[in-house]
Amino acid sequence: MVSMKDISSACGVSVATVSKALNNHEDVGAETKRRIREVAKQMGYFPNSAAKALKTNRTQNLGVLFEEDDHSGLTHDYFACVLDSLKSAAEERGYDITFINSCRTRPNRMSFLEHCRYRGFDGVIIVCVNFLDPEVLELVNSDIPTVTIDHLFNNTCAIMSDNVKGMRDLLHYIYDMGHRRIAYIHGTDSSVAQRRLASFYKTVAELGLDIPDEYILPAAYRDTKAAYAATEKLLNLKQRPTCILYPDDFACYGGINAISERGMRVPDDVSVAGFDGIRIARHIEPKLTTLKQDTELLGRRAAEKVISLIEQPKTTLIEQIVVEGEVYVGNSVGKIQPELP
Repeated sequence: MVSMKDISSACGVSVATVSKALNNHEDVGAETKRRIREVAKQMGYFPNSAAKALKTNRTQNLGVLFEEDDHSGLTHDYFACVLDSLKSAAEERGYDITFINSCRTRPNRMSFLEHCRYRGFDGVIIVCVNFLDPEVLELVNSDIPTVTIDHLFNNTCAIMSDNVKGMRDLLHYIYDMGHRRIAYIHGTDSSVAQRRLASFYKTVAELGLDIPDEYILPAAYRDTKAAYAATEKLLNLKQRPTCILYPDDFACYGGINAISERGMRVPDDVSVAGFDGIRIARHIEPKLTTLKQDTELLGRRAAEKVISLIEQPKTTLIEQIVVEGEVYVGNSVGKIQPELP
């Protein structure tokens, strides 16, 4: 392996001068820098990352904690887009990303914090996990710079989708299309689900709508079977809804299947709307009306914030950054004549 000493011998300069040239110090002339770098390249020199980490106290590596309930992994439409953006933004700034081992059945496994210390991560982005897990709380409360996505801790930077405004905007669009009997099959067991449901109730109250309790049903995210079963219940009601909202776009297709198997059509007989804005929903008929979240900006902001915490710890604010989405108008919500009160 080529060392700085080898380069210094080839160039006829000191090892210190080689080090300064390769690290772009100002007290080495431009021509000397150019010559040393050229020789280093010709000799196949690459800096040792472990040695550089010892010197700078940084590994240029970010940990990513991603552990979702349905075990869809990187095939998860929404999170895959967030992670792709996060990866690109980190790489632009010279950082790599490594997933934190979350296999609970692995013998002698480390805790999340132990894994982060073992790998020497400069910072961590928590994308999806059980945020009440004691291991997660231990990591969040450690001295490792940490940023969460779509969950808020008091002492941690958070990048949040504006689920409250998103739900409000989506409901206003559906209302403007003439719908007054609007059902909501909502997600479960997360702060995101709670915010969306609270925004739903607040918005229907502002619009003066009277939504019966039987119109509100739970179903896990990305669970097409649960969405199918909940849709069946809604369709069996004496006065069924004219529009059904789903916890996410993927689950929405379970509802569409239930509607289709009744010999009914979307949106002619029942309108539907999703949430998230996954790409495939824009290419299947009927094109899904949904709240399209800005996954590119979510991932980018998360990478930027954690790197700022690493490189500028004294001046980086612990804050909540809210990223707005927008209503994507497909053709799954039909326009109807509003019913008279």
